[in-house]
This record gives sequence, C-alpha cells and structure tokens, in this order.
Amino acid sequence: MKIMKNKVIITCAVTGSVHTPSMSPYLPVTPDQIAEQAIAAAEAGASILHLHARNPADGRPTADPAVFMQFLPRIKQATDAVINISTGGSSLMTLDDRLAASLQAQPEMCSLNMGSMNFGIFPLAKPGMEWQHEWEPQLLEATRGTIFKNTFADIEGILKRLGEGCGTRFEFECYDVGHLYSLKHFYDRGLVKGPLFIQFVLGILGGIGADPDNLSHMKRIADKLFGDDYRFSVLAAGRQQMQLITMGAAMGGNVRVGLEDSLYLGRGELAKSNADQVSRIRTILEALSLEVATPDEARTMLALKGGDRVSF
Repeated sequence: MKIMKNKVIITCAVTGSVHTPSMSPYLPVTPDQIAEQAIAAAEAGASILHLHARNPADGRPTADPAVFMQFLPRIKQATDAVINISTGGSSLMTLDDRLAASLQAQPEMCSLNMGSMNFGIFPLAKPGMEWQHEWEPQLLEATRGTIFKNTFADIEGILKRLGEGCGTRFEFECYDVGHLYSLKHFYDRGLVKGPLFIQFVLGILGGIGADPDNLSHMKRIADKLFGDDYRFSVLAAGRQQMQLITMGAAMGGNVRVGLEDSLYLGRGELAKSNADQVSRIRTILEALSLEVATPDEARTMLALKGGDRVSF
C-alpha cells in the first residue's frame, strides 16, 4: 500500500498485563496513572494507544469494563489518539472476560492474537525478588502450566462480534510465522479485509525469538501472503525493543513502544514514563528522515471508523 509510505505510526502500549508493580515504580496501575501516562504518550507523538486495565487496589490485570471506563473517556477528551483496547488481556482470563470492555466501548481498534500459544512470562520471577503483592509471583508462575487460548472459533467470534457488530478494526498480533498463515486463512475467506495492520511480536517465550533474521523472515512471509494490502508494525519484548523496532521502521514499517513491552529506556535505565519511550523512538525516526503519523493520518492509513463513532 503506497499511501503515506513515509509516515510511521507510533503505537504506545501503556501498561499491559505482563509486568508487575514490583518490577518498576513507574508502571501505571491506577486509572489516573493510566490516563495520565497515555495522554503524555500521545502528546509525545503516539498516534495509537494500546490499553489494558489493572485493579487499582493492587495492580493485578483486570478485564472489568468499569475500570476501563474510568480512564477511556478521559483519554478521549484529552487527545485525538486512536484508542486500541486489548482483547488479549491475560491467559488466565476467559474469552468473554477479555471481550467485555471492548464490546461495551466499541473502539476504533482492538488487538487480536492470531492463535493459541504458550505465553511464558514465568522467567520474569527472578530469584530473590521482593514482591509488593502475593499475586505477582503467582500470576507469573501460572503461565508455566497454562496456554493463551484463541482458537479458530474464538477468532471467528471476535471478528463477528467486534468487527461486524461494532465496526472495530484490528491490530493482528502475530507471534510466529504460523499466525501469519492463520490470518491469511481469514483473509481468503473474506472475514478480514485490507488494509490489514499486522503487529510482528518478537521475544515472547512461546513465540518467535527477537532477532533481526526473524523480523526479516516475518516481513518476507507477510509480503508473500498479503502483497500491498497490509501495513506492519514491530513489537520487541524486553531489551531488544529499540533495536528491532528501529530496524522495522527502516524496512518501511511502524513501531510500538510502551511499558507493556519493556520497562527500560536503555541499558540498566528504567523508563520513567511511556512518554520517555515515545520520545526516544520519535527522535530515532526523525533522524532516519521518517515522519511520524498523526492520529488522523493513522486513521486514513488503517481505514478506521473515526473517534466520533465509539461508545465512551
């Protein structure tokens, strides 16, 4: 797809459900913190805000729509950013739980994991860590024996309920090459239509590893499957974040940053906010003579319905 080919969409994933409060004092947990950091990230240049919710009492991931509604309207009122609500949530949530907030909010965009997978975050529980909450090591360890479930039937249901029912379009999260072929299955059936927005997710234990060869391979296969009818973005977990998303931008892609994906700004340096990471990648993009897309440009590039057609 040739339109705005020099424009780069910055997505910021503000909090997620992987990292826990004991890992960084800067991880936003309460609705106020999530709203404040999301707004600051948008002001720094993020045109898409990828959002999860947490129990404000202890920081545990939650799918409760009432918690989402404590920050979604505030973000919408303060920014023009595209709001993207996770349908992933956590591997410990049911599918109905994971969809509840999105079905109520009817956002412009939702994430959609393209398959069931092992999603191992148990290695984050390092020996000797001091935990603020008992749930933190328990949640991490639980991923040793569970899977994240998104069957073909689950995906069909999400496409129907959110896509057809709410006019929501998707950020298709592909954690391995097989997920690209699963997406092609739905594309060939006409259940998803271009321009597709594909997030190459690298570095999650259970998915493809975070290295340049794998990123190049994902891009090569996506080109073969979807031709010009897609745009891609790169998500690299942990310390490979800035290196691989910079590579993705140089390859013609878009980028994702945020404390969901990495708690750090550089080697040994915790990011003090999501906006820190947005500002860092914006500086890199501009040094590469690339332009950062505005929210309205992102809407045009991804054929979104517009922020006036959501339910919050």
